[in-house]
Amino acid sequence: MRRAITSAVIGLFLLSSAPASAAVAAPASPRPAPASSPHLPAGWQLRGNELIWQAPAQEGAGPAAVEFYSGDRLLGRPDADRDLRTFRLRLTDPADLAALADESRLDDLQARAGGRRLDAEEPRQQVADPVTPILPANPVDPGVRGPYATITGEYRLDDVTLPDLRTKVEMQAVVVAPTGASVQRPLALFLHGRYYTCAVAQKGVQQWPCPEGTEPIPSYRGFRQSQELLASQGYVTVSISANGISAQDVRLLDSGTRARSALIRRHLTQWATWMSDIRTAPAIVRQSSRADLSKVLLVGHSRGGEGVNRAAIDSLAPRPGDPTPTRWQVHGMLLIAPTAYGQNPAPDVPSAVILPGCDYDVYRLEGQTYVDGTRGVSNGRALHGSLYVIGANHNFWNSIWEAKPIGDDWPSRPDSPDPVCEKTAPSRLTAAQQQQVGATYAAAAARLFIQGDDRVRPLLDGSGRRAPSADPARVYNQAIGGARTPLIEPGTTLGLTGATLCKQVDTSAQACLDAGVSPHFAPLDVVPDEPGRYAVKMAWDAPGTPVKFRPAQAATVSGHTELALRMFVPPGAGRVGFGVAVTGADGRRTVLDDVVVESMPATTDNSPFWSPEVRVALRGLGTVATLELIPRTASGQAWLIDAWGWRPETLTAQPSALPRVDIGRITEPEGDGPGRTLVVPVTFTGTGSGRVRLFTYDPESDVVVPTEVVVNAQTTTVRIPVWVTPDTRYDVDRQYPIVAKAVTGVLVGDHVGGVVLENDDPLPAFTVTPAEQTVPEAGGITYQVSLPAPLEDDVFVGLEPIRPATGPELTTTDVDPDWFLTNAYGEEVLPDRPLSDTGAYEWTWLEPGTVTATITVPTVTDGVTEPAEHFRARLLMIEPDQRSTVPVGPVVTATVTD
Repeated sequence: MRRAITSAVIGLFLLSSAPASAAVAAPASPRPAPASSPHLPAGWQLRGNELIWQAPAQEGAGPAAVEFYSGDRLLGRPDADRDLRTFRLRLTDPADLAALADESRLDDLQARAGGRRLDAEEPRQQVADPVTPILPANPVDPGVRGPYATITGEYRLDDVTLPDLRTKVEMQAVVVAPTGASVQRPLALFLHGRYYTCAVAQKGVQQWPCPEGTEPIPSYRGFRQSQELLASQGYVTVSISANGISAQDVRLLDSGTRARSALIRRHLTQWATWMSDIRTAPAIVRQSSRADLSKVLLVGHSRGGEGVNRAAIDSLAPRPGDPTPTRWQVHGMLLIAPTAYGQNPAPDVPSAVILPGCDYDVYRLEGQTYVDGTRGVSNGRALHGSLYVIGANHNFWNSIWEAKPIGDDWPSRPDSPDPVCEKTAPSRLTAAQQQQVGATYAAAAARLFIQGDDRVRPLLDGSGRRAPSADPARVYNQAIGGARTPLIEPGTTLGLTGATLCKQVDTSAQACLDAGVSPHFAPLDVVPDEPGRYAVKMAWDAPGTPVKFRPAQAATVSGHTELALRMFVPPGAGRVGFGVAVTGADGRRTVLDDVVVESMPATTDNSPFWSPEVRVALRGLGTVATLELIPRTASGQAWLIDAWGWRPETLTAQPSALPRVDIGRITEPEGDGPGRTLVVPVTFTGTGSGRVRLFTYDPESDVVVPTEVVVNAQTTTVRIPVWVTPDTRYDVDRQYPIVAKAVTGVLVGDHVGGVVLENDDPLPAFTVTPAEQTVPEAGGITYQVSLPAPLEDDVFVGLEPIRPATGPELTTTDVDPDWFLTNAYGEEVLPDRPLSDTGAYEWTWLEPGTVTATITVPTVTDGVTEPAEHFRARLLMIEPDQRSTVPVGPVVTATVTD
């Protein structure tokens, strides 16, 4: 598995090391669909050391990153071609290449996104219809429309430059606000997720600005229902557009998180300026009630959720040198089906996270990290809750994403319908119902986090209440933080009887789950074996035998009314009962009431190991030295995440002054000399003390090395040495990544960095023959591309049609229609137009060890009497990092006679 770690790190870093361009010189999809290599599964091809897979439909536009696996071994993240169907991963490990040559292991080859299989349909398990309890109604329903009249409008400002991005990003938003309010009103800001940015005829495009002939997809308008509800309750709401980021984040190291944070804070800065001088504001802002920037709620969907979390961190502890002063206060967040690439939540900003039970994009539901990952990092006063919504998918939270080219992310299979997630299933939510849930819980978050209304706390803190406005959706909840005291936190000092301490993220036999997906156990992107994350695994084959938990020190629970347990049972297990007993520090054993742990309904594709929080009255106990759980069923399994003393109270979050950690990045030419050591700075700013874990790729030992760093007042910089080895061969930039994750007492900003060793070797010299030729209509135009000597890696070259100097140009009806459809990637042959006005390119490979390749543009007889037509093209090469194309050969011409 060590090599798997290495491949994963390199795969991520190759994707992400340099800013992407929204207007890359490569064609709409620069490479033809690969035929399967004879010994590989359908759709897969190996060219030299490049592994290629073509999806049957577009896959690369969504929030979850595509990954290649060999069995359970992560090979890395491939680059996506512009067609969002073809994915390519340059393999650097000889062991990976050897495995692909072993025909007995080829069934292990897989393409996944967010944990789900893309290249083949996985066996579907047979599951029963879901039966889950209806929770009691909360007395106060935040989903009821408020008394304010509302006004709606948009603003568009000048585009802005954001970190890591080459192309400017739009400053555009829709505002829905109350009118007639006599005092300033809180502000709620929404950020959409990542999907197609432009469309034409229900076909998606991910470029920015939008190519000619396409229109922007207004994802920022997709939260109108939530905005209308909040505005009627007295909140100024603004939903901002981030298409310019979505089009450029595919190769960013942090998947665009820093850029999204910067965009959010640009808008907030603008609002602060307008509130200082309303005369400078756009019309819709002037006509709205004034916004109170000291009370801000952030709402983010998908990658927007991760961006919102980073914006909260950057607002509390700005990045050193950040030019954007914080003129607002973030009081809370609602994260809807968020990604969690960085796994560093804002611990002191209250949050609620929505986990959709039918999410087929962010499949692992790693948003649970924004709850679990706050434990022990700061003072624990901020409430962090997760909301599991049965029957909700990933896309329908945004109304714009209901229709093509986006639509339902859950695949419909009428021949074997899923009892939970198929569109016709009783538990499956419609788009309107799902958006009603989103609006209701956005209002709940605003009411609790901004107004401090304790009456809506039971909807977000694990108390097992429902909001009638969200009916018929079934929404279950668990939480940490708030008025809780830790009782059991699994770790190496916890004493156990009848159970096993297991590792949440591990590839050994000590892993908590051998198979299956738990949102609690979401892996950090590049680290299959992550130290410091534990749970307790229980298994029994007879009722009545107690499982005992003994913390290193007895926990004081005086003043707390209930014992709160976060534990789960397997999906589809139904209701699993446990007796509960505790022994105090005085040795007295007290039997408490039984609890029932509810499983979430199993689906045929996505069966999460997650359960709602359960509680039992403590009966005035003062201390707990031993906790006992006694299974009531004949057999079963369960996992304990943690246990707490709880009382019904909303605490005011008080952010601690935590030091901030940022991983630096060094970029320099590789040179031609011997290997050398480069030093990557990890910077610490602010006051306080804590611990952070760094994961460093060591190219010499071919492993990822975890290191825990203690931060204190004297710590300003830690320098990480990285050994690099130059070469004299034209190749990709090479990268050596470092990843950071908070342990306790720190905030992590830039969580990933390292070394980028830039290629500085010259391009190979290509020749193309013949430079000029005359061919008949049906003959085809053929060129030979040559190198003076073979290269060690495969090279991809193509002909780009350009306008001829004189005479009529070859058009779309002059070439083979099948060739055109394949090489123009979705463009239609008609209307007839010059080839230089299309995205039709002809590409080929020069494989390692070869020096020649042939390129042919097939022409056809069109039956029309016409003068000779002309073809003119230049030779392009896709750079090894696949971010752009460069001209590498002469311009060639051909005359096609009638």
